[in-house]
Order: sequence, then C-alpha cells, then structure tokens
Amino acid sequence: MISGLVAGKLYGPAELRTDKAGKPFAVVKVLATTGDGETLIVNVIAFEPAACMALQALAEGEPVALAGGITPRVWTDKQGNVRPALDMVAHRVLSAHDASETRLA
Repeated sequence: MISGLVAGKLYGPAELRTDKAGKPFAVVKVLATTGDGETLIVNVIAFEPAACMALQALAEGEPVALAGGITPRVWTDKQGNVRPALDMVAHRVLSAHDASETRLA
C-alpha cells in the first residue's frame, strides 16, 4: 500500500455500514482528476470515527481531500476500455466544512 493524498469531489453520498464485529465504517466514491485531465474513481473506505462522520456530512459533488493508504488498480468500462482506479483506506478527511468551522471558532 502507498501512503498518499487525494483531492476530488464526492460521487454519491457516503454509506455507513457495520462489520461482523459491530464496528461502523463508511464507504464512498470520489472523482479525482489527474494532472493530464483524466478522471479517476477512488473507492474510499474509512474506519476512523472522525473520518466516517466527516464523509457522512458531505453531499454528492462536494470537494474533499483525503489522506491514507492507496492501492492502484484497473477496471474495464462497459465499452471495454481499461481504466485506472484507486482503492483508499482513508485515515483523515478534510473538507470545506472543516475550514468554515475552524474560522468560526
């Protein structure tokens, strides 16, 4: 796994799930744009309670920055094109909500 930072926009709302041991986690997809303008899908999972809450507070299309472990992979779209993607275990989440709350405090 690679440690990294990803910035993009939420693609759909975060979904809160519970594992077999009863511990909650969140999953969400983020669209990130590469330096050459290509869009990547980042499949994000978060186990840290603060990261789960931060992801749930965001709506589709909102910007977000994530820090955590990244695993690159590829997938094939409906037209048969091979496309890059990333899987990420997010440990930290930063959004515009965080910045506005900090300024108000």
